Amino acid sequence: MSWQSVRILVDSKQAEPLSDALMDAGALSVSLEDADAGTVDETPLFGEPDHPTAELWPHSIAVVLLEEHADVAETLAAAAQQAGVPLPAEYTVETVAEQDWVRLTQSQFDPIPISPRLWIVPTWHDAPDSSAINLKLDPGLAFGTGSHPTTRLCLRWLDTQLAGGETLLDYGCGSGILAIAAVKLGAARVDGVDIDEQAVASSRDNAALNQVTAQFCLPGELPPGQYDVVVANILTNPLKGMAPLLAGRVRPGGHLVLSGILAEQADEVMAVYRDWFVFDPPVTDEGWVRLSGIKQ
Repeated sequence: MSWQSVRILVDSKQAEPLSDALMDAGALSVSLEDADAGTVDETPLFGEPDHPTAELWPHSIAVVLLEEHADVAETLAAAAQQAGVPLPAEYTVETVAEQDWVRLTQSQFDPIPISPRLWIVPTWHDAPDSSAINLKLDPGLAFGTGSHPTTRLCLRWLDTQLAGGETLLDYGCGSGILAIAAVKLGAARVDGVDIDEQAVASSRDNAALNQVTAQFCLPGELPPGQYDVVVANILTNPLKGMAPLLAGRVRPGGHLVLSGILAEQADEVMAVYRDWFVFDPPVTDEGWVRLSGIKQ
């Protein structure tokens, strides 16, 4: 058995009503993606204190899964009529073959060497080097498998810069990978925060899997206080918007580590934080940047 995957470019006003109408018209699933993802126009959806969550991306791609023999044009026409939106002028259709999706997903994540002593090991693999610091990881629905350049950049900073005994805050913890690595690398107290309850749950599960102690919570549940190190691997726009919040969490003389930033966005992010921090030269990996600075 196979399915049809239809990709449609829609604007923010059409996306939700068209998605609902497509489900009513027989779609098996509909998901929305940022059409500008990976470009300087990428628009994150976030909801930090004093920064309301955006409704949707300005330009979205609706990814629609249909039965193998469904009439695509007829389905789109019916959905557009029900939603009261124009019929999509352009769309692409791909055949999705039946596969063992769990095995396929797992095959995409092999153990990842971060440094000679630090590895990320998915739960379905054995550790290649049992003498190394091995981060066992089941990402679930949260970001942070270690395969993304921004995660690797942050892990390498932790690997080379943590001396042991630090307090650390992982803001936007995702799967908890950075917080867990910090504990294993010697940090004395580690907290993780994420706006997504699923990410908080995933982080807690992964901490238990690695037999480390770290606290994970939603932003409103984080107690007041400052840290020796604050790491935030998010995206440029929320990093800029949360500059006072993140800067306030770093003690004088402490370190701030930022990633999720495209190389061409590094200067504008540093400009926002320069009232508080002196930055090291940016470090780049596959077009992404890590910024690190010391609070004055």
